[in-house]
Amino acid sequence: MRVKRINHIAIAVENLDDAIDTFKQILGIEPGEIKEVSNQKVRVAMFDVGGVYVELIEPTSEDSPIYKFVKEKGGGLHHIAFSVSSLNNVIQELEEKGFIWINKEPRIGAEGKPIAFLHPKSTKRVLIEFVEEGEE
Repeated sequence: MRVKRINHIAIAVENLDDAIDTFKQILGIEPGEIKEVSNQKVRVAMFDVGGVYVELIEPTSEDSPIYKFVKEKGGGLHHIAFSVSSLNNVIQELEEKGFIWINKEPRIGAEGKPIAFLHPKSTKRVLIEFVEEGEE
């Protein structure tokens, strides 16, 4: 397994429109398309900062995985995502090394690509996402 690059850094927010305004001022750029990812019950805005995205994520439902995080912590840094060639290979390799997956079956993320998350219990309390980008 080899990580290609940082794909994105995700920040959970209570109000996406307000957060977009704040990050437009901080970064000096507009976000790309604002999307609703219905299978994860979130709305997402991505800012491309030199090929690494800053992803703002807002829960759209109380049963969204982001909702509890925002309610308990008020939002903030949620996870870091790494790009890989083969998600299935990464899942297998890291599981063999004893890492715990939140979802061993890849699902489609906000970028329309397969994703999977490692559980923070096995990563020193950091939620880590892998995004499959295929071979270059």
